[in-house]
Amino acid sequence: MSVHYRSIISETDPLYQPVSQDESHEPADLQLGQEDEVLAEEFIAQEHAVTHDHRIGWIHFILGCAVLLPWNVLITASPYFLSRVAGSSLKDTFSSYLSTTFTVANFAFLAHATATERQSTNSRRALLSIAALTILTFMLILSTYFHPSARAFFAFAMLNAIAQAAAGSYLQTSIIAVASLFGPTALQALMSGQAAIAVAVSGVEVVSAAISLHNPPAPGIVVESEPEENSAFFFFAFSTLFYLVSAWAHIQLTRLPAYHDLMGRFSQASHQTTASESTREEKKSQIVRTFKANMIFNFSVAYVFITTLSVFPPITISVQSTNSEMHPLLFIAVHFFVFNVGDFFGRYICQFERVLVWSSKRILLMSLARTFFIPIFLMCNIQRSSTSGPSTAIISSDVLFMLILVAFGMTNGYVSSLCMMAAPSVEHNPRLKGRVEDVDVAANVASFCLVGGLAVGSFGSFAVRAAVCGCNPFIG
Repeated sequence: MSVHYRSIISETDPLYQPVSQDESHEPADLQLGQEDEVLAEEFIAQEHAVTHDHRIGWIHFILGCAVLLPWNVLITASPYFLSRVAGSSLKDTFSSYLSTTFTVANFAFLAHATATERQSTNSRRALLSIAALTILTFMLILSTYFHPSARAFFAFAMLNAIAQAAAGSYLQTSIIAVASLFGPTALQALMSGQAAIAVAVSGVEVVSAAISLHNPPAPGIVVESEPEENSAFFFFAFSTLFYLVSAWAHIQLTRLPAYHDLMGRFSQASHQTTASESTREEKKSQIVRTFKANMIFNFSVAYVFITTLSVFPPITISVQSTNSEMHPLLFIAVHFFVFNVGDFFGRYICQFERVLVWSSKRILLMSLARTFFIPIFLMCNIQRSSTSGPSTAIISSDVLFMLILVAFGMTNGYVSSLCMMAAPSVEHNPRLKGRVEDVDVAANVASFCLVGGLAVGSFGSFAVRAAVCGCNPFIG
């Protein structure tokens, strides 16, 4: 690298220095030419320049909200979905089936979206995905007016989840690919937005649940709808409107001069060929190369969500309040809100340089350490099946349970953000070896591994549930 490039790096956060020492042994098997070095220097300089443009940060924050909104809408609507399958054998396993169906579909479609991602088509793909998600969420609004059988509703919910996972996959790759070009700052805003929408949606759910339960109907009065339906209607409507806002934000991003400058520099670095066959082979080779180079980051971000989804929400919603006056609907809603607040805070603090960690080994250790949360949750006041026999909870305090949830959420947001910020960083990740054309691929591969972690964690929730109830976890 030239002296100018090294000077740019030396001005960054001091935490970058240990990364240089720990990982300087990486073989430099891919040497950059002089032209590529200049492009890398200019690219990093442009990343630093847009760091101070608050419009870019806010736009990516909004788009981050849109990326994770499909998952949060479905997972936060668990009380509504459970009320629709109440009295059937589907109730006990519905949450595990929903999370598994969504994440497996998301993983499958994300594989195709990652392999076919092109910067030239990302804008159109993002807008089409947002349009599809708007329609699918509106269908959930309509579902609150109909009362089919439990099995029919189960089928509808799973099909809607698959469709939302598909649309969300293409939206995710498009948004993350663009954000990666703006550098770690934009990715941090994107990750914070993903958590913020979870806080907003779960906050609306808490308020809706509280309002629905505040004035119970007088004896003899027929209630036209359940509290869960009223609550679900409000946050489904909120989500539908937000998709329209996110479409507007994306259009504004594509009109910014900085967007066109970065796209121009990226196109120069990409060395695209005109032959379609050659392009496909190069793309495949690029994905494999980047996946191997960032193996530690990719595994770390996957394991974060393997741990999270193995207990949240299938196990955590089984925890009962020790306060007999607390309605289960409200307790579950508050529990989602508390986790999401912790998750948001963990992502939010990543904008401060003092808490940033770029070392892949340190990030991996933090990811693995989250495993200890699983037995801790199993010590809480979990509602077990009648066949499993009575048990005494070691942790029987609602306050302590919520504090554990906050810590669980904070570590989820913090470690996952570190992974997503470091993996595609030309400046901080020596494994990329300054290759600007690998930036968006590295970001999408890490995102793909994140979703893979969600899928594995969802399957893992069945195993954890089996340990809790001592039963067949697939049938309750």
